[in-house]
Amino acid sequence: MRPNTTVAFRNFEQEARQSAVWDSDRNATSSSHDNLASLYRPPFSLIFNGPFDKAKLEASSLGKWLLINLQSTEEFSSHMLNRDTWGNEAVAQLIRSNFIFWQVYHDTSEGRKVCTYYNLVSIPAILLIDPITGQKICGWNGMVHPDRLLEDLLPYLDKGPKEHHAPQPQKRPRKVDQETPMGKQEDEDEELARAVAASLEDKVVAGSDATDDMAEAELEEENETSLNIKLDYPPLPEEPTGSRDLLCRVAIRLPNNRRIQRNFLHTDPIKLLWSFCATQVEDGEKRAFHFVQPIPGASKNLEFASDLTFKEAGLANSMINLSWD
Repeated sequence: MRPNTTVAFRNFEQEARQSAVWDSDRNATSSSHDNLASLYRPPFSLIFNGPFDKAKLEASSLGKWLLINLQSTEEFSSHMLNRDTWGNEAVAQLIRSNFIFWQVYHDTSEGRKVCTYYNLVSIPAILLIDPITGQKICGWNGMVHPDRLLEDLLPYLDKGPKEHHAPQPQKRPRKVDQETPMGKQEDEDEELARAVAASLEDKVVAGSDATDDMAEAELEEENETSLNIKLDYPPLPEEPTGSRDLLCRVAIRLPNNRRIQRNFLHTDPIKLLWSFCATQVEDGEKRAFHFVQPIPGASKNLEFASDLTFKEAGLANSMINLSWD
C-alpha cells in the first residue's frame, strides 16, 4: 500500500486498517499476487503511529533511541528490508525492547522533511536518532542484513539517550594566590608544615612497609592459586542445526569488545554459555565470569548456578555481555 502523498504525513491508522491487503489468507479471491505481497508486508506491529516529532517525543519520554527507516516503492531494497530485516524475529524483539521504530516513504511531506533535515540522498535509509537532541548517531543505506544491524545496534543497548546525556562532574577551579608578602609567608608556612608531616609519615611507613609487602605477597599467591584452579563446566555438544523453531541464537560481547554468536536448543541449559565462552577468552577456564543482558534503565544477570533453560531464561535471539566476577 502507498499512502496518499498529498497528506501532511503518513496515515498510519489507515495503513493499519488496510494492512489486511498484505495478508494472503484474508484475500481468498487473490492468488500468487497476494502471496508475494505478504512477503514484503511493512512491519505494522513495530511502526510508531504518528509523525516524526511525536515519535521523538515518545522515544525521549521512554528513554529509548529512535530508529527510523525512509523507504521508496521504486527501490526493491526497501521491500527486502521489510521481508528480511524488519521481518526477522531477533530484530523485531530487539526493537520492541529497546527502540521506537518509525517508517515513512521518502516522497511524503514528512519523508521530505526528514530527508532534507538529515541530508539524505540515498534511499532506503536507516537512521539512529538521539530523541533528546534530534542528532543522527549513525546511519545505513540500502539493504542492511539482520546480522549486521543487530551487531551495529549492540553498543546502544548498554545506555539509553538519557544516560548518554548524564552531566559530567565539573572540576573545581584552582585558586591562585596573589603575589603579596603575606601570601609568600603563608606559602612558606605551608611548605614547612608539609615537610614536618612528611618526616613523620616516613617513620610510620617504614614500620608498615614489611606488613604491606606480606599482604601483597599473600594476595598475589591467592590470585595465582585461583587461576590454577580449572572451573568445571559441562561438556559443550556440537552446534545444533535444523528448524529455526527449535534453535535459540545468542550473540555475546566479550570484555575486549569482540563479539561471538552460536546456536543452542531452546531446551539446553544456560550453563552451556559458560562452556562455550570459557575457551573464547583468556583465562576463561580458570577465572569466574557471568553474563548481563543489557536493557536501558535496567539489567538482568545470569549466573552459572542457575538451572534455567534458554527458553525459560528468555534468551531466544538475544544479545548479552560477558563480565568477570
